[in-house]
Amino acid sequence: MRLRERLNAIAALVPKGARLADIGTDHAYLPITLIQKQQISWAIAGEVHAGPYQSAKETIERLGLQEKIMLRLGDGLSVVTPGEVDTAVIAGMGGTTIVAILSGQLSVARSLNRLILQPMIGAAAVRRWLLANGWCICEESLVVEESRLYEMIAAEPGTSPVIEPILYEVGPILWQKRPPLLAAHIEQLISRTNRILQAMSAGGNAKNSPRYYELVAKVQQLEAKQACL
Repeated sequence: MRLRERLNAIAALVPKGARLADIGTDHAYLPITLIQKQQISWAIAGEVHAGPYQSAKETIERLGLQEKIMLRLGDGLSVVTPGEVDTAVIAGMGGTTIVAILSGQLSVARSLNRLILQPMIGAAAVRRWLLANGWCICEESLVVEESRLYEMIAAEPGTSPVIEPILYEVGPILWQKRPPLLAAHIEQLISRTNRILQAMSAGGNAKNSPRYYELVAKVQQLEAKQACL
């Protein structure tokens, strides 16, 4: 099984020999591939929706991987008990959903050695939660799949250095390493924020709100980072 760009970038952040929980596994392509490549020793594949769960079940059984991948129907980290796994992937969801999943099962989250998170939007909220809850961001990456830019965040327990506020948006490791896609990433952040500002401008009173001026300042800070590339 060959993973597409997004899942392949997530897989690259999974430690060798990990016991993995893939939360929101969909068709379980990630744990199946990692087991087949002998990159992980064991996996829990959690899925909340019955359709993808059944599809994943059929694929796992067809490949004879039932002893290596435990498929569980349930929401978020509720499918895992503390100590069962050491690494968790939570991918393909909004940042607020990822934060809710982590906050909802803190005992499980705190038992992990690594989190690998791929927020579709709202990555800044994820980074803020990590740093406020005893996690240190250790790796970040960017990848394009079907013209969409995705960002991956890996974190491990530890004390993180204080970061510049705008880097919650950009990504502190991305800014440090400056990968080729960083310019496109910052441009995307600027464009998204400008669209919000345009919508607020059409709303009359919203243009005079503190939130409006916060977003204006955010664009200015992003543009300053862009100019440094």
